[in-house]
Amino acid sequence: MAAGRRARNVSLGFLVPALMGAVAACGSSAGTAADVAAHPDTRPAGHAFAHPGVLVGTAQLTAVRDHVARKEEPWLSAYKEMSTSKYAALDYKAKPYAVVRCPPDTRPGQGCVEEREDAIAAYTQALLWNITRDKAHAVKAVQILDAWAGTVKRHTEGNAGLQTAWAATSWAKAAELMQYTYDGWPDGQELKFQRMLRDAYLPGVRGGSADFNGNWDLVMADATMSVAVHLNDRAAFDQAVQHFRTRVPAYFYLSSDGPLPVRPAGSDIDTPQKLQTYWFGQKTFKDGLAQETCRNFKHASYSLAATSHIAETAWHQGLDLYGEVKDRLAAALEFHSKYQLGATAPAWLCGGKVQRDMGPDTEVALSHLRGRLGMELPETEKLTRQQRPEGTDDLFVAWETLTHAQAA
Repeated sequence: MAAGRRARNVSLGFLVPALMGAVAACGSSAGTAADVAAHPDTRPAGHAFAHPGVLVGTAQLTAVRDHVARKEEPWLSAYKEMSTSKYAALDYKAKPYAVVRCPPDTRPGQGCVEEREDAIAAYTQALLWNITRDKAHAVKAVQILDAWAGTVKRHTEGNAGLQTAWAATSWAKAAELMQYTYDGWPDGQELKFQRMLRDAYLPGVRGGSADFNGNWDLVMADATMSVAVHLNDRAAFDQAVQHFRTRVPAYFYLSSDGPLPVRPAGSDIDTPQKLQTYWFGQKTFKDGLAQETCRNFKHASYSLAATSHIAETAWHQGLDLYGEVKDRLAAALEFHSKYQLGATAPAWLCGGKVQRDMGPDTEVALSHLRGRLGMELPETEKLTRQQRPEGTDDLFVAWETLTHAQAA
């Protein structure tokens, strides 16, 4: 039996009994379905990674399939949005590039949009395969993955790190589902795709980017962890964990940090003046404020998503990173949701002017904080329900109402 098949069968054999028990106990929430199998301390340190285990697990997939079959909301609407998107088309054609060039300015890039969209398409087709069991979607997902695995070599220009991270998160989610839920991906092609992740993606994200705005650093940590799980790379996983532990406190402020925010580790932001500039001129710091709040809510929202993704993937791997940042994450969600919903910005906040442009980035965190822990997040719940079904930002977030929603 080939190595890829052995890995798939061992992983599912270990997980299925516990996961099916979790499904039976999951109630109305797709987000809570993996709790039994993924709860911290169920796997000792050093244990093999759980698969599939990048953002979503087997129990969540089973729960989503059941919700959709029963025509339950909000999952049905979320499924319809996904299944009618351009990413779901069975005639979708990948457009791979050997070199993806993404300048940081208005100069035209090469392959940037195509790479991100193809990665999301692969993930979309992988989800459709798991929900519908229509093999055509599995074939299409693998076709997209194989097209890039045989082509891409590197990323260049000023936005290379960010682009690499955005694409890598979706590639890892898609590959994880196809390797561990589908027997039709030849072992040689699986290994070729894994080499692509290791050679063309992981080196560009695992070191982070401490002097850039924090959304870069956090999505790079998200990508590092996602790729690490798929590659069973413990060293890269541990590096992502450390990155999370230093970067999240430096991005989302809590009053317990002191009068000023935490300085990003490894950066040259080492004076109050530099820190104020880095926080886009903000002088007053209150619970939940993010480093990029006064830039716009969109970038702060990217960081909420990346933080949630990292903690969720770690949760599936038996590590409770949520527990380390739950108060900080909850404060940030409530802070931004309140103003996104239309509350008047006070004069101390960004001079009284905020740019309300949050993306589809709240479901994963809400699923854990509200669904698993029972924390009260009224502003976040209200915003999330208004935004449902949360679809895709066409960058690195896709279909999280479908995979992580609580009951409407």
